[in-house]
Amino acid sequence: MDVPPASTPIVCDMTTAPDTAHQRLDEYRHLFDRHLLSREKTGEGIRFRLRAEPGVAAWVRDLAAREKACCAFFAFDITIEGDQVVWDCAVSDNDTARAILEEYYLLPDAAPGLESRLAAKGLNFIEPRHYTDA
Repeated sequence: MDVPPASTPIVCDMTTAPDTAHQRLDEYRHLFDRHLLSREKTGEGIRFRLRAEPGVAAWVRDLAAREKACCAFFAFDITIEGDQVVWDCAVSDNDTARAILEEYYLLPDAAPGLESRLAAKGLNFIEPRHYTDA
């Protein structure tokens, strides 16, 4: 897995994302509720194991690509092992990034309030502003 350098900014820039942070968290909740088998900490980061049911690997790849697009300090590797989708996650070598990775590990249990906990650990969120015509 190609982990970004420690100098990579710790920011979540969703200005070009097709979804909002709230929608993304709902998607994680749905994915983990239906397909998560286990999670573990690894030497490089964390690993989620999910049921390799039809469409799950493609869903995880798409979700990981969207996550990487807004949070460049993450690295993801998705593989298939038998009947499991294995999703490895790592971050740049930075204390703030590691604290955020720990929250990511807890995500299956702790999605409510995640945005505020991440912000408290130093993650800056950038979301598009919505303007109305006057």
